[in-house]
Amino acid sequence: MEVISGKIDKKKKVVLYGPEGIGKSSLASQFPKPIFIDTEGSTTELTVDRLPKPNSWTMLNQQVDWVKQQVGRFETLIIDTVDWAEMLCIESVCSTHNKKGIEDFGYGNGYVYVKEEFGRFLNKLSDVIDIGINVVLTAHSQIVKFEQPDEMGSYDRYQLKLGKKTSSQTAPLVKEWADMVLFINYKTYSVATDDKGKKHKAQGGVRTIFTTHHPAWDAKNRHGLPDEMSLDYANIAHIFNSNTQQAQVQQQTQTAPTIQQQQDSQQNNGWTSVDNQGNVDNRPPSEVYGQNEQTQQFQQEIKEEQQPVKLDQAIPQSLRDLMAMHGVSEEEIQIVVSQKGYYPMGTPIANYDPGFVNGVLVGAWEQVHGMVQNFRNSIPFS
Repeated sequence: MEVISGKIDKKKKVVLYGPEGIGKSSLASQFPKPIFIDTEGSTTELTVDRLPKPNSWTMLNQQVDWVKQQVGRFETLIIDTVDWAEMLCIESVCSTHNKKGIEDFGYGNGYVYVKEEFGRFLNKLSDVIDIGINVVLTAHSQIVKFEQPDEMGSYDRYQLKLGKKTSSQTAPLVKEWADMVLFINYKTYSVATDDKGKKHKAQGGVRTIFTTHHPAWDAKNRHGLPDEMSLDYANIAHIFNSNTQQAQVQQQTQTAPTIQQQQDSQQNNGWTSVDNQGNVDNRPPSEVYGQNEQTQQFQQEIKEEQQPVKLDQAIPQSLRDLMAMHGVSEEEIQIVVSQKGYYPMGTPIANYDPGFVNGVLVGAWEQVHGMVQNFRNSIPFS
């Protein structure tokens, strides 16, 4: 067994939550090289990179898979907000089991299915961390009545707005997954009273980040942050900038051998060449450059053929977005659907049963897309 000592430097899993309009998205936009998955369309006023709003749980998962391939281009994945992502998860679970709502499962089974599915999603986000990209989840807050087992009475406290029922286990799952849970709210400095000593109104309202647990809210951090800070990214920038600087040093170290290979590539009578990945090619330059020209020409032909697919606007948006993302036409969907015997060839997708669209085509999109690709590969070239 290998014993690993000391700190392990890795990217961070962060949850930012608070009431609407407090500045969660603006704070998240200051993280290193961010890319937003805007589940609720709230970043339109921010100058940031974002992916299209996901209209299905499948689309959201595929967007995360795409971000995993963008190491170096982006350094922070932001899902804004995770409570809207949870709604997509619930819709997917209900469609898969042909239920109209989460309560239709009975005995709390629906919440168990949601917890399991959301747990798989968090595992996917952990994979994003492992490849070197920070993950930030923003969420709204809600005030709930809380009663501790060892205390008399109950009191109100702020919690993540995940799951409206006590049977829901999504919020605890997210808090356990995160390295940092930061609560953002307006800090009330005092409460003015009238001459009779009754409370009148609150005084103050400075936006504040709360970093540690309190009876009135959930929060945690592992970086020795003060209990309260002003809403300013500069107060937490050192946690993420150190990772960025180390990543840049590591990248420079990795590119150095490639440069050296290029300098030493004049061998074998001058035929050796080295590409950007450090691969050595001993073919004559005429063959190398000739193949490159052919490849470029082929890629140009493919690019010209790949025109945006025109889709019927009557197709449910959750499916239409996936079709547009992967360049799948309505005819191709009709073909694979008819091959499985669900609907006759030529039946408009708009006439498909909504439960079939959400539960089969959207819910099992990877398999559907795989069937489309197999169909394409089966067509002989003329």
